Amino acid sequence: MHIKSLSVAVALATISLGSQAAGFVEDSKASITARNFYINTDNRNGTANPSKQEEWGQGFILNFQSGFTEGTVGFGVDAIGLAGFRLDSGKGTAYNAGSVGKGGTVFPSDSDGRAVDDFSSLGVTGKVRISKTVAQYGVLQPKLPVVTTNDGRLLPQTFEGGQVTSNEIDGLTLIGGKLEHAKGRNSTNMESLTIAGSNGNPTTATANKRSNAFYYGGGDYKLTKDLTLQYYYGNLEDFYKQHFFGLTHSWALPVGSLKSDLRYFYSDSDGKNSSTEGRLAGYRASGYQNNGEVDNRTWSAKFTYGLGAHAFTAGYQRVNGTSDFPFLNQGDGSTSYLITDVQIGKFQRAGERTWLAGYTYDFAGWNVPGLTFNTVYLKGTNVNSAGSDRSEWERDISLQYVVQEGAFKGVGFQWKNATLRSDVTGQRDQDENRLIVSYTYNFL
Repeated sequence: MHIKSLSVAVALATISLGSQAAGFVEDSKASITARNFYINTDNRNGTANPSKQEEWGQGFILNFQSGFTEGTVGFGVDAIGLAGFRLDSGKGTAYNAGSVGKGGTVFPSDSDGRAVDDFSSLGVTGKVRISKTVAQYGVLQPKLPVVTTNDGRLLPQTFEGGQVTSNEIDGLTLIGGKLEHAKGRNSTNMESLTIAGSNGNPTTATANKRSNAFYYGGGDYKLTKDLTLQYYYGNLEDFYKQHFFGLTHSWALPVGSLKSDLRYFYSDSDGKNSSTEGRLAGYRASGYQNNGEVDNRTWSAKFTYGLGAHAFTAGYQRVNGTSDFPFLNQGDGSTSYLITDVQIGKFQRAGERTWLAGYTYDFAGWNVPGLTFNTVYLKGTNVNSAGSDRSEWERDISLQYVVQEGAFKGVGFQWKNATLRSDVTGQRDQDENRLIVSYTYNFL
C-alpha cells in the first residue's frame, strides 16, 4: 500500500509540474533493501527479565529520492517506507512489561509485552534547491557528529524536522537544522527528544522528560585533499549544549598509509537542566554525583595504519566531567559519535578512560574479493561509581561477505559477535550474536 501511494504521488507531481518536471523524473533514484536480521543476547548476570533476548525478522526498506524540477528554484520529494515482519520472537525472549510500544530488541511490544507480528511506517520529505543549497523538511536521517541516525537493527531510526545543506564554497559544506521528533528502530511512533537519565518508562513522569527542539549547525572544511576540519554545535532545549571540534587526515607513507581521527566535545547544561528545580522535575542526565546536570568534556584520538589488505587501529578516549557523555537517546536504540560506540557498549561514562585496538583484513589479498574480517578490543577504566572506580571491556568480531558475481551478486552475509564484561553498577555482562542477510535492488 505504501509503495502504491508513493507511485501515485510521484505521478501526480510529474503531471502537475509539466515540462519543468524533466529533472524531477530523470534524476530520480529508487531502491528497496531486503534485510533478514537475527539477534541473540545472553544477559549473563542479574535477575531483570528477560535474561535471554532473541528475535528474528524480515525487513524491507524502500528509499525514493527525486531529482529537482528545472528553473532557478527546484522542487523535489524524498520518501522512505519501512516494514518489518516477525519470524520468531517469544514472550520469554522479547518481554517488555509496562512499556507498550517501546519494544524489545527488534520489534514493538503489544499490551502484554509480546513482540508484534509486524510494523510499518512511511515518511516523506519535501526539498527545495537554489544554486548549491538544499532545504529539506520532513523525515531525515542525519549523520553528523552531534546527531547520528542508528541503523543497528532490522529497520533504521529516523528523525523529523528541517535541515539546510549548502555547498556554495568549494571544499566547504555547511549544515544547519532543527529536529522535533524521533522514531525508534523498533517503533512506528514519532516521539519528542530526550537523553539518557530522562528516557525512562513513559508511566513515570519524572523519568520521561522530553523536548521538541534540537538545534544543530556546523560544517566540514576540506583544507587539502587529505585534511578535513570540522566544527558542529548541538542544543537539545532544556537539556544540553554541545560543541564539537574534529580533524581527519590521511597520510601516504613510503610503506602503507596512516589515517588520523581527532575529536573533542564540550557539553554543558541548558534550560531546565541548569536548575535544581528542573532536574528534580526530571530533566536529568545520567552520571555520578552530578545531581543530573550535564557537565562533560570528551576527547579522543584514533589512528589507522593500512598496509595492503591489512589495517591496524589504535585509539584512546577520555571522558571528563561529572556527567556521562550526552547525546540524543530515546531509550530504544541510539548512536553516539564516539570512537568507542561499538556493538554493545559505548564507553561514555563519567570519568571513563578507554583504549582500543583493532584489526581489519580484506580477503581480496587472498583472491577472495568481497570477504572482510574485523575485530576490536576496548578496555575502559576509572568509571566513577559509588565506593570505587569501576572498569569494563568489550571484544567484537565481524565477518562479512558480499557475493561478487552470478545470480546472487550483491547479496551480503554478515556475522557479528560481541562479548561485554563490566563491574559498573547496573551494567550486565553480555554475549551477543547477530546474523544479517541483505540485498539492495535499484529499480530507478
